[in-house]
Amino acid sequence: MAGTPQYIRNLNENLIMDALITQGTMSRADISRQTGLSKPTVSSAVEHLIARNLVRETGRADNAQGRKATLICFNEKAYYVCGVDLGATRIWIALSDLNGEIIAYRTYPMVVQEANDRAEAMMLELLQSHMNELLDENHLNWNQIQCIGFGIPGVVQPESGRINRIVDPLAGLEQAFSLESLSDAFPCEVILENDVNLAALGEQRSGAAAGYPLFIFFSIGTGTGAGIMVHGQLLRGLGGLTGEIAEMLMEDGRRLEEVLSADGLMQLAKRHLDSLDEVLEVADSNAKADVTVTATVHADDLRTHLTPEKLFEAARGGEAEALEIVKQYSQMIASALRHISVVLAPNLIVLGGGVGGNGDVLLPLLRQIVSEQFPVQPQLICSKLGEQAVVTGAVQVAVQQTMLNLQQEAME
Repeated sequence: MAGTPQYIRNLNENLIMDALITQGTMSRADISRQTGLSKPTVSSAVEHLIARNLVRETGRADNAQGRKATLICFNEKAYYVCGVDLGATRIWIALSDLNGEIIAYRTYPMVVQEANDRAEAMMLELLQSHMNELLDENHLNWNQIQCIGFGIPGVVQPESGRINRIVDPLAGLEQAFSLESLSDAFPCEVILENDVNLAALGEQRSGAAAGYPLFIFFSIGTGTGAGIMVHGQLLRGLGGLTGEIAEMLMEDGRRLEEVLSADGLMQLAKRHLDSLDEVLEVADSNAKADVTVTATVHADDLRTHLTPEKLFEAARGGEAEALEIVKQYSQMIASALRHISVVLAPNLIVLGGGVGGNGDVLLPLLRQIVSEQFPVQPQLICSKLGEQAVVTGAVQVAVQQTMLNLQQEAME
């Protein structure tokens, strides 16, 4: 087909599409000047793109004299995509146009049952129900959805789309969340990717890492993981295992995820408070009585229904024991960051996740450790996108795949 009139026309249409996406609204004459194509060629190609609903006329240009030119723009509403973050405790779903603009966003609880064939089927049915609800609310149907990007807290094998490692709360659902199962469940193209990798993509596109050549998204929450990007490309490695820092070993032999996850933080807090109780039991002199009573009251308040959220809130309020726990925790985060930094020497490390997102508390402590102890000192910041980092990245890969498909369709 190469060199045929049809092939050349399709190349021209793709060139015009690229120009409109990059430059925005343009007249046919502007397109001709921008692309180097003749005006008759541009007019013919634009008419065909209008027929495909990929570009649209927006009105007349406001030129000072002469016949006003008709303006053309890319039709970002021609199709839509979705991004889905399958978290350990929540499901986040975003609906986006072809510019990557999120136009609807919903959060649902992740309902996990004992893993079996029926539980897997129910999980997929639940996802289908959530997606149908979102489309109905926005007056769309599945014919308008080109692609869904899914983020999963596990290792996705690049070749097969199988999941060979997943965060504990979702253990047993590897098959339900595999690329094969998700593709069978939805009537459009599906992309499956590690959630932290998608968060890194999201932060680079429209978050805290825009413009950085080498950066790491370090997620700490129910699990831990890192997305590593070099000049706009994700590092994946053997079996997609790049960034699986959960398997790093700390000095005491424990896995990093056991130490830094939300459960690890709670275990650290419990050990600290239990140790405080032992100290207070022997602090029985009159000189220490008031201090003992005050410390006991504060420790009891902190221990009641202790959660990571409550711990960080207490630290923000200046609670001494909470601050001490967070300082110890920051030292352990810093240990992991040091190992990563001396190997990769990143320009930037972005902290995210349910725990790592508490940058107002963690970053001052971590920055001090970095400045005093690190031979390589990357900039440390917190995620700009927060809980939307993963779905933003998922939308991005879905849009990219859709645009590639539209270009390839034109060449067929």
